[in-house]
Amino acid sequence: MVRQQLTQPPAHVSTQRAPRTDRRPMAAAVVGVTVLAAVFGIYPLLDRADSPVVRAVDDALDRGPAASGATGVEGGEIPDGVATLDDDLPAITGLDPALADAVRQAVTDAAADDIDFWITSGWRSAAYQQQLLDAAVRKHGSLEAARRVVASPETSRHIGGNAVDIGPTEADYWLIQHGADYGLCQVYANEIWHFELLTEPGSTCPPMLEDSAG
Repeated sequence: MVRQQLTQPPAHVSTQRAPRTDRRPMAAAVVGVTVLAAVFGIYPLLDRADSPVVRAVDDALDRGPAASGATGVEGGEIPDGVATLDDDLPAITGLDPALADAVRQAVTDAAADDIDFWITSGWRSAAYQQQLLDAAVRKHGSLEAARRVVASPETSRHIGGNAVDIGPTEADYWLIQHGADYGLCQVYANEIWHFELLTEPGSTCPPMLEDSAG
């Protein structure tokens, strides 16, 4: 979760694999996973079938051999800082369809209240998430402090396309008030812009976490 252009203040995984008609893409994917494990130091987690890392890597392999290692726009960065659900960007097209549909309904209804919605972050690759965490470590001085504002690649719901950051602030407050009508919930008390699909439309959202460190 990264705040972008705001003044205030876990995954959808496809289980369907493409036919292995060519060994080269799969070989590239294996290399990518190996590099990811080496860079992030996650070999113990890769041994666990239910690990969020395994799920994220599986999802990345479904998106393409290089997806887990992509950064920049291909890794989920939004070049102008804000986007709409109609923009053809990996950050948008990589969103879980159910989440995107819920946000789209909210956007339509909010327009009746003269509230504009921006997408400031959506799907992210594991490599891009790590890049954001590294930047937060440099800014805040320690990994412990950084993880309060940026989740690790192992825990970030952005990697599976199951989280979306919304702006501007007026849209955040509108969605905090009305989001449960669409199943959308604020997850972290310190991030008014971060929403996930966590309940049935019209039901109650679960209690918020203090921050992304848990």
